[in-house]
Amino acid sequence: MGKKQRDEEIAVGSGLVLVDKPAGWTSHDVVGRIRKLAGTRKVGHAGTLDPMATGVLVVGINRATRLLTHIVGVSKTYTATIRLGRSTTTDDADGELVETRFANAVTSERLQEEIAALTGEIMQVPTTVSAIKVDGRRAYDRARSGEDVALEARPVTVHRFDVGETRRIDGGKLIDVDVEVEVSSGTYVRALARDLGEALGVGGHLTALRRTAVGPYRIENALTLEQLAEDFGYVGLTEAAAGIFRRRDLTEEEARNLGHGRRITASGTGAGAERDGAEQPLTAAFAPDGELVALLRDVPASTGASASADAAAAAAGEQVDFQAKPELVFAPQGGGS
Repeated sequence: MGKKQRDEEIAVGSGLVLVDKPAGWTSHDVVGRIRKLAGTRKVGHAGTLDPMATGVLVVGINRATRLLTHIVGVSKTYTATIRLGRSTTTDDADGELVETRFANAVTSERLQEEIAALTGEIMQVPTTVSAIKVDGRRAYDRARSGEDVALEARPVTVHRFDVGETRRIDGGKLIDVDVEVEVSSGTYVRALARDLGEALGVGGHLTALRRTAVGPYRIENALTLEQLAEDFGYVGLTEAAAGIFRRRDLTEEEARNLGHGRRITASGTGAGAERDGAEQPLTAAFAPDGELVALLRDVPASTGASASADAAAAAAGEQVDFQAKPELVFAPQGGGS
């Protein structure tokens, strides 16, 4: 059986709020504001934005908070301005100046060459002032308390790193470079600015950062906190899931089985993922009335697992290699609000 919703959760509903975060606000500040506007404490966000940054912050309310873990891993797109010639303690404009080096000798050709080297699958050392935990404490807490924080490089993917306008300022000693980047989850744009500056031998940091997309959710559809205060709009749970995951339409019987937590016949995603050595992708499963029932993942078939009659029989007869397992159930017993 599913957990009973509180009255305020039923009144507000469940879904994703696409917030255009203002500068100076932390992501936690935004969550606090949405709690007041929505009248529910069941609120979370998918992917922190620094206080200096603006743009798309995906906020989940009520049952949609269960989607956030899966949204965090999608690719993200940013526009940013990188200032070459100066390094800061935080790799952005909020930090203290560490060093100034003249950028006069940096050419467009050299800039493009080093940006190309930072595109694709790369190893990146996260910025010291980050939310990564080191022995149970956030890196930024350790750094701000005066500790020397050494973070290990980790693989990230820069899908796209495009250069827009470049401006030479302060007599050419500094260069501002407008860029647009599309990156995998876990990539720090501040670290890209730092590494680009170091590769060019002049240092660098971010002076502006705006997130324009989180997976399928774009800035054009985001609302400011002022707009939300006037008219609280959000993407409903069903629409949100349909926009992120592969879709599977269920029969009434399949919906009932998933509502009870039983496995059903495979969605057809498992074999390819197993060959690639990757985790099987999630599938959003919808009842005949269009309601989101569950998120499914194809897993190796098991005769010992609770399953629908047809899925169990196929597994017992060794006719199938995979079954669809409900990872998250949203509509218990195929129903629910």
